Amino acid sequence: MKLSAIILFSFLSFLATAKKPTNVPKSIYDFKVKGLDGGTIDLAKYKGKKILIVNTASQCGNTPQYAELQAAYEKYKGKLVIIGFPANDFGAQEPGSDKEISAFCTKNYGVTFPMASKITVKGDAKEPIYQWLTEKKYNNLKDSDVKWNFQKYLIDEKGTLVAVFDPKTKVTSPDVIAAIEK
Repeated sequence: MKLSAIILFSFLSFLATAKKPTNVPKSIYDFKVKGLDGGTIDLAKYKGKKILIVNTASQCGNTPQYAELQAAYEKYKGKLVIIGFPANDFGAQEPGSDKEISAFCTKNYGVTFPMASKITVKGDAKEPIYQWLTEKKYNNLKDSDVKWNFQKYLIDEKGTLVAVFDPKTKVTSPDVIAAIEK
């Protein structure tokens, strides 16, 4: 009797701690995410353009990159969309609400590129879009970890992940510009 109780307890413990399966779409174009303004960002709308996805934070040493991201968004508007994903996963550097984040981005950097609602980009609570971006079994490029705020993921016009850029690599760097202009 004790052995069956131990087995049952072990099984229940496993179920309680097992990572819950998520429904991760096969294509980046299948994602629809909540926007910072409460609307929906439908990535299918960006077929035929490159997409640069960046996890952002308002109180980070990398926060001034917002200005360069906005400038790149304006410069490459016909061929590139930038989507910011605020996250509070690193150093609690994005503590604000969606409304506060939106006001900060508009007031300080004039951000007009799409911004998603605040999400989680690492760990067991990682949002499906970041599972797609960071796991080779979904993105067909490579496994990666989001190292810090302002890590960049570039998707080409066909919806294929083609590059991952370190958080300190600015959108103005030759590598990022070359990948955008390719």
